[in-house]
Amino acid sequence: MLWLQSGGCGGCSMSVLNAESPDLFSSLELNRIRLLWHPSFSEASMEEVTDLICDIENGDLRLDALCLEGSVMRGPNGSGRFHVFSGLGRPMTEVLPSLAAKARYTVAIGSCAAYGGITMAGNNPGEACGLQYEGSQPGGLLGANWQSPGKLPVINIAGCPTHPNWVIETLGQLAMGDLARESLDTLMRPRSYTDHLVHHGCPRNEYYEFKASAEQPSDLGCMMEHMGCLGTQARADCNTRLWNGEGSCLRGGYACINCTAPEFEEPGHSFTETPKMAGIPVGLPTDMPKAWFVALASLSKAATPKRLKINAVSDHIRIPPGKKTGGKPS
Repeated sequence: MLWLQSGGCGGCSMSVLNAESPDLFSSLELNRIRLLWHPSFSEASMEEVTDLICDIENGDLRLDALCLEGSVMRGPNGSGRFHVFSGLGRPMTEVLPSLAAKARYTVAIGSCAAYGGITMAGNNPGEACGLQYEGSQPGGLLGANWQSPGKLPVINIAGCPTHPNWVIETLGQLAMGDLARESLDTLMRPRSYTDHLVHHGCPRNEYYEFKASAEQPSDLGCMMEHMGCLGTQARADCNTRLWNGEGSCLRGGYACINCTAPEFEEPGHSFTETPKMAGIPVGLPTDMPKAWFVALASLSKAATPKRLKINAVSDHIRIPPGKKTGGKPS
């Protein structure tokens, strides 16, 4: 496996270093994956790295998995000179297709490498894109119809940053030959984590069921109605496969921004704002018809226990379950 970095912050590398039980390097060893080089983890000299790249391109060294972290920088004016591979003197826009043609599989680590991500936000002066997507549109550096020698498109382990276990699990599947086209969703993300919603396992689900909503960041209630949370639409298992054994954005009090999806970086409004039309959130839960949502939301609000109404707009639990309020159980 060869891991390269381009237009990004290095956050996905920091994330995989947080893998636990086992850690990243133990996982690679258990899956019999040899890490040829990583720009942050490896000690090879520039000459050794350039020789390594040339050996792969010349067919003298087998490459099973090419991993890219960070978006592809095509600027200025399509020249790729914004990111030249040190020592080779060649733009990454030239090196990456050459290596991808040799690698059995090509893997995009994080949403930047997959779709362009944060790096292509705004006017995109760096002309950033993903390996096989530009935002939500297929294409990117390699082209919409590109396939690796292993007969797979680019495998997009999307997330910002991506979860360490998503990376390790996918690499393990590739090492065992267990990842087929059917194992990827429509955006070429591994279904092992995108067959789930962030909403699954959310600690605020009771508030969601009764539409008891938070009104400011410190509140305990559901953040979908007012605070911009996209957990009911985001494809990931963040709340059932926790980060570092106990964390997730929602468990930390932050709304889900759907960072595994293309173009999440520019929603057109504040991340902590829920766009509405006639008082109804524009982005509704996955597979939920608008009429159903309106009807169910009205019924839920009418049945909301006093305990949840009060706790939803509080920064701590004021009324615990079972406590009587006004002579009635809460």
